[in-house]
Amino acid sequence: MITKINVKPKSAITLPLVAMRGVVVFPNTVNHFDVGRAKSIAAIEYAMKTSTPIFLLTQRDTGVDEPTRQDLYKYGVVAEVQQVLRLSENYIKVLVNCGYRARCVDVHDGEAFYTADIAKAPVRALKAADSNEADALMRALREQMDQFIEHYPKLSADIVAGVYTITDPAKYAEYIAYNLPFEFKDKQAVLEKSQVLDRLKLLLEILARENNVLDIEHDINEKVQESIDQNQREYYLREQIKVISNELGDTADTMTEADEYRKKIDALPLEPEYIKKLRKEVDRLVQTPGNSQEAAVIRTYLDTVVELPWTSFSKDTYDIAKAQKILDRDHYGLEKVKERILEYLAVRSLTDNLGGQILCLVGPPGVGKTSIARSIAECMNRKFVRMSLGGIKDESEIRGHRRTYVGSMPGRIISAIDQAGTSNPLILLDEVDKLSNDYRGDPASALLEVLDPEQNATFRDLFLDLPYNLSKVMFITTANDLGAIPAPLRDRMDVIELSSYTREEKFKIAKMHLVKKQLAKHGLQKEQFSITDKALYDVIDNYTREAGVRSLERTIATLIRKSAKRIVAGEETQVRVNNAEVEKMLGPALNRGSIASHGSEVGIVNGLAWTSVGGEVMPIEVVVVKGSGKIEITGSLGDVMKESARLAVTYIRTLPAFYKIPADIMSAYDIHIHAPEGAVPKDGPSAGVTLVVALVSAITGIPARQGVAMTGEITLRGRVLPIGGLREKLIAAYKEKLYNVIIPKENLVDLREISEEVKGKLSITPVDKIETVLKCALDFPHGADKEKGGRAIPKESPAPMVTI
Repeated sequence: MITKINVKPKSAITLPLVAMRGVVVFPNTVNHFDVGRAKSIAAIEYAMKTSTPIFLLTQRDTGVDEPTRQDLYKYGVVAEVQQVLRLSENYIKVLVNCGYRARCVDVHDGEAFYTADIAKAPVRALKAADSNEADALMRALREQMDQFIEHYPKLSADIVAGVYTITDPAKYAEYIAYNLPFEFKDKQAVLEKSQVLDRLKLLLEILARENNVLDIEHDINEKVQESIDQNQREYYLREQIKVISNELGDTADTMTEADEYRKKIDALPLEPEYIKKLRKEVDRLVQTPGNSQEAAVIRTYLDTVVELPWTSFSKDTYDIAKAQKILDRDHYGLEKVKERILEYLAVRSLTDNLGGQILCLVGPPGVGKTSIARSIAECMNRKFVRMSLGGIKDESEIRGHRRTYVGSMPGRIISAIDQAGTSNPLILLDEVDKLSNDYRGDPASALLEVLDPEQNATFRDLFLDLPYNLSKVMFITTANDLGAIPAPLRDRMDVIELSSYTREEKFKIAKMHLVKKQLAKHGLQKEQFSITDKALYDVIDNYTREAGVRSLERTIATLIRKSAKRIVAGEETQVRVNNAEVEKMLGPALNRGSIASHGSEVGIVNGLAWTSVGGEVMPIEVVVVKGSGKIEITGSLGDVMKESARLAVTYIRTLPAFYKIPADIMSAYDIHIHAPEGAVPKDGPSAGVTLVVALVSAITGIPARQGVAMTGEITLRGRVLPIGGLREKLIAAYKEKLYNVIIPKENLVDLREISEEVKGKLSITPVDKIETVLKCALDFPHGADKEKGGRAIPKESPAPMVTI
């Protein structure tokens, strides 16, 4: 069908039409292009056969297969076909020589190909009046071309040369439009213009816009180049470093090592900011020589971080029956302690939120604090790590050292976590009362963060410089002296006290546990070694003097070693140790009697003292002689005990006339107060009643009763105040066979903690006034007149100094 557009001008001619897709040609140029449309191929073949020119006209939409007049632009170029190269049946390559510009008048859709009625449409010549404007436009175009060439270096040198050599404005406009890589629509717009100035102005606009786009594209390319995939860049860099390392003979494959670190770091349950920080350390490792000191520091740091058990937890068990069995198996007695531990485990089975409760086991050495903690770990199915704090003065031992220091390492807490291999072990902080401090910091203060449930979820070791969660760790502390633990630290602990063992408890522990343990340790069978009960009692009474059983265990080990020597030498096949064998193996008894007074003596009274290794009997000796009122206090006494002695001296002057205390006691007599074992420091207020009784006994000449011991603090008014450490003091009296004990009345509640074995043998007298103490402790003469009182101080010769 033929579509008529308008009336054909007389000068118009009809030529075969080739609709161009995305290509614009200009007059006086040679072009080659590909043709694949059937009608276009037919038009070109017709032109070749008949030597007829063809009309090249660009279509508006490249996606239209059968364009109509409305789909084609108005202006095109008449060209002669120079060469046709058939590439396939439906595809040819054409070389054409373009002639003049023409306007499309009408389009005809023939059966074989399109034809077009065209009219020649040359560009109007430039007027003389417009020459200056044309020159200005050309200069502006050349400036734009300078910028374009800078951003688009792909232009050939011939094209660039033409840009700067052509002077004719008409040719210059067509040259620029034809050779520059503009969009076909922009080129067609130039071709459509019939005025040279209009073409130059349009080209300037197009070129300025193109330069603006190229500027933006250049900026984008730079940013893209900078943000090339980091992994790809690192890959090339690693390969280069690997080659350099191989050339230098550096066998350490740093890149492979770094890759392994990155994989492990990415798997850590840390915040992105800390992952990024660790990856920077890996990057530093890559850039550092493999055999340098700095690389070794970085490796140590990364190894420490990635090997910590961040996500490893052991599964807790809270079987109360099993726990009871384990505690009974490992420890004899300690019923209240076991009960408290079972209560703790029962509550933990019901809720895991105990506010970070910290158990503190307090007691003398050798009573089983460490072994109890180990048994708790076994009961709960947790890893056990013991951390000794005795003598630590440096805060860095707890918090770790900063990596800026030579030989830096993580603190003991993180090291214990690493040793355990889980993030919820049971860590025993042993000897927490032995912490000290100096210019390097206060370790006890550092422990506050570790043991505080409000802070330890984000505990930050200075070496790691990363938060580590300690809230799942169970901490148990041990101490010999609760008073030596700083108050803020003690406030975070739930104290469980372990008392000294009695003679009978030591015997049963030795018989049930210690002998079996040492036999296994020394490789002997129970048939080869045995020890009688009397021999065990002999060892306890005469060769060990302690609150716990550590020395007892060492003594039993000595007996077993000596027996093993006999068996190996072939002297005997089995050894039975009795009392005679004990003395033969161990030598004379080490405990050569007691300093305690067991008789009725003047001026000597048995006091009871508490020490970190258990209770002790501490006799007080007083001698009063003629003098000038001086008071001598000896025996390595502390300030508090010296004050108690002065207080006792002052108090006796207030006693009633019944005791016949001379009025000039402070001016005519010298008083000497002494506590035996002068090399042992002694301090505390609980010797107050002992000092008063000893002073009254020495002044009046009335002896203290036989087998009496006492403890209690006094006031100036004669009141007896409660004291601490009653359990250990009563056990000490029981061991020394001082069965009559005077205690403050307010300490009666503490008797609940005393074993029945001890309470059953003691006659305990509670008192609240010193007068009661004097009546119970002094042995008044039979039939003495209580109104007139006892004996006065001898006036001629002083009472002799009693020595033990």
